[in-house]
Amino acid sequence: VQLVESGGGLVQPGGSLRLSCAASKDTDRLYCMTWSREVPGKEREGVAGIDRDGRISYADSVKGRFTISQDNAKNTLFLQMDSLKPEDTAMYYCAADDSKESLPCEYSNGGIYWGQGTQVTVSS
Repeated sequence: VQLVESGGGLVQPGGSLRLSCAASKDTDRLYCMTWSREVPGKEREGVAGIDRDGRISYADSVKGRFTISQDNAKNTLFLQMDSLKPEDTAMYYCAADDSKESLPCEYSNGGIYWGQGTQVTVSS
């Protein structure tokens, strides 16, 4: 499964960005898809996860500000990020797992397949 992220960029604090992750496999055949982020020198942090039945989980740090969703017709995963803070600055990765053993799908799961990442910078 190949995953390609897009949508990152520079945004001011309080602003919004929408990340996309295009998958080479039907997303309704992927048991778990997640978004994670990484800052140099720190451990990769899970942000949000969604299973193929639409069950969703979020890290406490983004609850109420980020929304994960997927469009199975387009085989695309999204991350809508609102009320962005400087501490949200990171490289954002999407990941997927096509194994039933990945359930339950939690935001911290990561995945077997990873994209190359898209940079999000929140700064004035």
